[in-house]
Amino acid sequence: MIDNAFGLIYTGEQSGRLKDLTLSRSVAAVPFGGRYRAIDFILSDMVNAGITSVGLITEKNYSSLMDHLGAGKEWDLHRKRDGLFLLPPFLTNENAGVFRGTVDAIRSVSDFIRRTPNEYVILAGSRAILNVDLVPMMEQHLSTGADITILYAEDGTLQPEEHSPDLRLILDETGRVTEMELDAYRPRSVNRSCDVMIMTKALLEYLLEEAYTHGEYDFHRDVLLKKCQTLMIMGHKYEGFVARLESVEGYFANSMALLNPDVRKDLFDPRHPIYTKVKDEVAARYSVSAVVKNSLVADGCVIEGDVENSILFRGVTVKPGAHIINSIVMQGAEVGENVLLDHVILDKGVKILPGRTLQGYDSFPIVIRKNQTV
Repeated sequence: MIDNAFGLIYTGEQSGRLKDLTLSRSVAAVPFGGRYRAIDFILSDMVNAGITSVGLITEKNYSSLMDHLGAGKEWDLHRKRDGLFLLPPFLTNENAGVFRGTVDAIRSVSDFIRRTPNEYVILAGSRAILNVDLVPMMEQHLSTGADITILYAEDGTLQPEEHSPDLRLILDETGRVTEMELDAYRPRSVNRSCDVMIMTKALLEYLLEEAYTHGEYDFHRDVLLKKCQTLMIMGHKYEGFVARLESVEGYFANSMALLNPDVRKDLFDPRHPIYTKVKDEVAARYSVSAVVKNSLVADGCVIEGDVENSILFRGVTVKPGAHIINSIVMQGAEVGENVLLDHVILDKGVKILPGRTLQGYDSFPIVIRKNQTV
């Protein structure tokens, strides 16, 4: 277990390519996997590693995130000492309340960083969904004497999505990062950062101040890339499933991957449980006319129609004659009688009136925004 580190998660990532999914919420609060939010995964990873103090840097559309996390009870972070700290932007002499980049965002919570007694910091984003054991990563960091250790996974996609943050690592035979590429049109490496890194708190504070005094505000571009040759940066390889929330198409594909038992076994490894907000609802109810195949169905659902190759979140209602295939239906949505949904994403509280037909494609799933009636 890790007993001398605290967690710092930046949840202010913006993604216009997630479209209506992030219209009223941050990327960290995007629902995933039937009952979870994106933030649940990295937060659970830290808790499972023994981290008892975690700060969440927020920026925009964070009300949904704050409602989901509450005091951190479900993650055992509601404590008298340490615990979960939500760090929204606020006006001070040093902080204008609007971040010009990740350096600005992390520096805005410098008071939290300074008063934390731990020597090491695990710095992470909230866009990547994975179930990683951080203890071996910390052990490697200490044994190699690295200044920074970055978690990475092999990504065979050498044509990154437009406007998606894409940091590639080029390593030598010892695992040291010798070169980095950021948002390369044709990356030379398949080793893509999972946006999780370990360093000492003192080094983080030094790097932030040095970048800020030179008018530099992007941590990846202005710190990591420029310090690659002068700092000892090591890579730590992650072999498991990684989902990155960068676009609607990517969100849909990564969600559908959960229908593969091997992916579910890896992402929801019982040795490293993923925690989320608890809602005491009744078990899903199936009528005699319901037909459900190869789908994930959360509690509280009432199913009277057909569901195939789909993911249903909590409290979804499927009326008789409805047919849902290859789709994602989020919490509290209602699908009316004789509705056909194919390659569709329904956000929370959406109501589809009887007789409607919505059909998208793998490369272009239809998204119905939160609380809409169609």
